[in-house]
Amino acid sequence: MYDRPIPERHRLIFYLGHLEAFDWNQICRAALDRPSFHPAFDKLFEFGIDPEPGKAPSDQPADWPATGEVLAYNRDVRARVDRDLANAPQQVVDIAIEHRLMHAETFAYLMHALPHDRKRGGARVNHGAAGSPRDTMIGIPGGRVTLGQDSGHFGWDNEFDQHPVAVPAFRIARHKVTNGEYLRFVKEGAPVPHFWTARDGSYFYRGMFESVPLPLDHPVYSTHDEARAYAAWAGKSLITEAQFHRAAYGAEDGRESAYPWGNARPHSSMGNFDFGAWDPVSVAATPQSDSAFGVSQLAGNGWEWTSTEFGPFPGFKPFPAYPGYSQSFFDGRHYVLKGGSPRTAAALLRRSFRNWFRPNYPYVYATFRLVDNG
Repeated sequence: MYDRPIPERHRLIFYLGHLEAFDWNQICRAALDRPSFHPAFDKLFEFGIDPEPGKAPSDQPADWPATGEVLAYNRDVRARVDRDLANAPQQVVDIAIEHRLMHAETFAYLMHALPHDRKRGGARVNHGAAGSPRDTMIGIPGGRVTLGQDSGHFGWDNEFDQHPVAVPAFRIARHKVTNGEYLRFVKEGAPVPHFWTARDGSYFYRGMFESVPLPLDHPVYSTHDEARAYAAWAGKSLITEAQFHRAAYGAEDGRESAYPWGNARPHSSMGNFDFGAWDPVSVAATPQSDSAFGVSQLAGNGWEWTSTEFGPFPGFKPFPAYPGYSQSFFDGRHYVLKGGSPRTAAALLRRSFRNWFRPNYPYVYATFRLVDNG
């Protein structure tokens, strides 16, 4: 519990207390004005951190409380929150629920970074096919897309206001860039991605519970910096947020769907998401997830980096209960990701949801695909 698998993040003990502290601080203290019963823990476990990679915090294990103290705090919080939940504003309850779903994925990043001998269980990595599938570029006609969430539904503050955007015609790769394709880039001198390891002259994918020979047909997990460099090397570009929406949710007749495959609610049979797997699968493994234009895996199997800087939509207003959730990151140093990974909850696959990370952050399950705007 006192390990720090990702140097730029808190020790694991923080996450033991964070979810309950968040619920308590948002639901009971902020929304219902309940007095604090443990101010020190309310503050200690309130917020995560987002430093530049390489700038690790300096706290020591002895600076953190014992696990028994944290568990006792959690039990007390849970009892108090449960008593008050029926009195809480629905928006705050929705925030607390989705916050938990997000942290299920965040915690997976942390666990992934632990050495394999510090973990047990889990399914083995699918080793993939013999090579990368032959990719094709699909022409997407110009059209209008709707960015953002409808005002009658829940969304985080950065999802509002809903607004239309015109998207010129472009061409997009049917599949995400694979390990096999990226390997050629590495052989020409590009940096090795975080999830790869080298051994005896060969590359391996470091899965959650084991390392396997590099599955050439799986998507490459990369940073935004690596994705942008690869796109330039290939003579292409990264997709914009609006282009992603057009390829994922658009159709020839101009109508938009709720998900790439249509309007049916997400189910694990439709793709690699909603905690169905620990690791990615082949980019050709889930044709049932194709969009109306035939673009593959725009939901699941890895978030997709876009070239769009994370910023406010027109009409943006911060959540009164959580004002720093989005606007603290409107700094030109974070980029929008769309889609979802194997560890993304189905609720977060909605069309309007926006993820974001720093361009050099290597730990997220992030993929990319190429577009041609010529």
